[in-house]
Parts: sequence; structure tokens; C-alpha cells
Amino acid sequence: MIAYLKGEVVEIEEEKLILECGNIGYNISMPASALDGTLRPGQEVKIHTHLHVREDAMQLYGFLTRDDLKMFRMLLGVSGIGPKAALGILSGLSADELRFAVLSDDVKTISRAPGVGKKTAQKMILELKDKLDLQEAFDTKTMHVQEASQTETGDLVDAKKEAVQALTALGYSGSEALRAVKQVDVTSHMNVEEILKLALKKMNF
Repeated sequence: MIAYLKGEVVEIEEEKLILECGNIGYNISMPASALDGTLRPGQEVKIHTHLHVREDAMQLYGFLTRDDLKMFRMLLGVSGIGPKAALGILSGLSADELRFAVLSDDVKTISRAPGVGKKTAQKMILELKDKLDLQEAFDTKTMHVQEASQTETGDLVDAKKEAVQALTALGYSGSEALRAVKQVDVTSHMNVEEILKLALKKMNF
């Protein structure tokens, strides 16, 4: 119904903000990570929104990126997780961290999120894992890193992808391969073979 709102931040509270658009103030619940110093009153911002409708109330939930909004909606599809719980999870973990944690069965990392215990983390992994793709998660993370730093060339991104694929061909799981390549201190002059050798060393620890 409302894809996004673009306007001026009027007020920031602990779990929400008021955004003025066209002389109307919208009360929007957002992850703590977005409100903790990222936004300030008077700032012009675009917020991607989800309108949650109940019999007794309507509430807008907002995110700074479409990727966060997408992950929020995926969390709502997990049995037992409502919008407040989903918002709490994305306050403790970024969308990228959550994707990699689910794909690698990392119950410990997911349990770090506010209000998430071991059983809930296990349920999330069970229900979300088939909906996520390792290569897509890697591509999305790479895109976010590039947007933040603008330092990796297309050739370097391709080399890292090929190194992950080579490790999976050697029998490692996708999540193991991805973690190993992420641990390599990759420099601009490296090729696939060099990244692969260093990643294999990480596998032995």
C-alpha cells in the first residue's frame, strides 16, 4: 500500500521516529540500528515501509534499505514471529549477518538478537534456509561492501565468487566456503588461485 515515504525527520524516539511528508507526520517503528545516530532531526530521508494491519490498530514499520524490508517480511513468514519480534531481530543483526547465519546454521549468532532464544533461532533456520540462496547472499553482501567502500573491482568480485565455487567443488559446504573466503585479506592484485590457497588454509583452522 505504501512502498516508501520521503520527507524530513521531525523527532526520534527509542524505537520509532516521526517523519513529515506533505504536512503529515507519520509515526514509523524502525530497527534500533537505524535510529542509533544514523538519522537526526531535520534530515531528509527515504524510508521503505511495511504497513501492518490488525483489527485494533495499523502500524508502519520502516527501513533504510529495501533489503532490510525484504528480510523483515521474510521473518514475518516464520511461525511465531510477529512484527515487533522481527524488528528486534533486525535491531541486533543486519540483513547480511542474518542471511549468512541462517545459511550456515549459526544458532549462536541468531540467538544474539534481542528476545531470540535457541529454539526460536533453530525454527528460523529451519523455515528460512530453503528460501535463501548462498550465491545470492554472497552477491548481495558484495554489493553492500562495494557501495560502502567502492574499492573492489569487478574482476576481484568475480575471483572471490570463483574461489567459493572451487571450494564447494572440493566438497566443502557453501557456508564453509563463503566463511573461508570472507576471512581472506584479499588485495587488488590477487587472482582466483591465490585466494583459493589462502581460503584452504583457513579451512584447516
